[in-house]
Amino acid sequence: MNLGCIADDFTGATDLAALLRRSGASVKLHFGLPILPSDGLSDIEIIALKCRTEALSKAVTDCLKAGSWLLAGGAKKLYWKYCSTFDCTAEGNIGPVAEALMELTKKTQSLYCPAFPENGRSVFMGHLFVGNRLLSESSMKDHPLTPMGDSDLTRVLAPQVKGSVGLWSRIDQKNGEAFPTETHVIGDAVEFNDLKYLASHAPSHVLLTGGSALALALPELVSFASKGFVPCPQTAPRVLILSGSCSLMTQKQVALYKANNPAYQLNPESLSSGALEECIAWLRSQPYDQAPLIYATTTTDQVKKVQEKLGVAAAGALVEKAMAELSRIAFDLGFRRFVIAGGETSGAVTQALNIKEVMIGEEICPGVPWVFGGPNNDPVALALKSGNFGSQSFFRDALDLLESH
Repeated sequence: MNLGCIADDFTGATDLAALLRRSGASVKLHFGLPILPSDGLSDIEIIALKCRTEALSKAVTDCLKAGSWLLAGGAKKLYWKYCSTFDCTAEGNIGPVAEALMELTKKTQSLYCPAFPENGRSVFMGHLFVGNRLLSESSMKDHPLTPMGDSDLTRVLAPQVKGSVGLWSRIDQKNGEAFPTETHVIGDAVEFNDLKYLASHAPSHVLLTGGSALALALPELVSFASKGFVPCPQTAPRVLILSGSCSLMTQKQVALYKANNPAYQLNPESLSSGALEECIAWLRSQPYDQAPLIYATTTTDQVKKVQEKLGVAAAGALVEKAMAELSRIAFDLGFRRFVIAGGETSGAVTQALNIKEVMIGEEICPGVPWVFGGPNNDPVALALKSGNFGSQSFFRDALDLLESH
């Protein structure tokens, strides 16, 4: 293993794995902390955690365990991957985890760049843009778990860390200015060549952190014993789509798909009073050749109403628990292909299905691949999508891609 990566959620980890797989390097993705040494290390090993919304102490502890496992396996470089919208808890897990990994790897500075130009995320003068809008003017300002009301990443990061925070602007990069002296440095990037510049010009004592796109520049800097692409396994054809994300794009994806396909909406307020049993009965009644959708996706206003009644954490936990139970029942019914929308939902379902490691397949859209896990004689296919990723036709695109192989 030459590169070890730690990701703060499951969809972000699959996003990262898909992009790194483009290099031709062998990539293995672990869901949760590996307990034993990996059986046959790949060129790149990625550990997916659910630490974006966890308590700070647990997030730091789990990331340190992951980093130690990767270093023990021979990783020459560690990469800390978080969302391209730079969101986490109010305390801020991004900076504290970076500081802990700096200590673990003996690095004295960290570089931060969540830019993902291919998906419309860019950083200019330290401000994060989603498309042509500032992050604080995008739908992320109303995210139910990690709302982002400030686009200035230096200002967002400063309260999270002990060291000083600075900016490596695109202007300074183009002028050949040296890497800044602050302990924590936000790097500008508006196109992929900027990310390549950041990765190649950051000094060796700097810990690289960011979205998946910055990591895409790393394979050119690290040698790999590439094994080439491996054909994806064939799975049983039955499909279930589970959507817990309430992002604007997921709302559009759900609306388009349910217009012509069987769909069932879960309401968190009624999950504790028999609604899940009704949904399970509905799922059992679905014809074998259908690809049903079960969703808790709804509008921002409705999410706020539910959170006011149940509490933010409780509402999210109810949905995650329901999606996990539905995936287990679906598996028993013969479903082996799962399309999952939302980071927390993806984590809950993957854990419920006891998927520990996956091989990376073809991308459905930038950063969202099909992945394959489980026993060799009965594999499971998973498409784990971050809320805002994909086009409106993502669900159908995912199914069509898998059916074409």
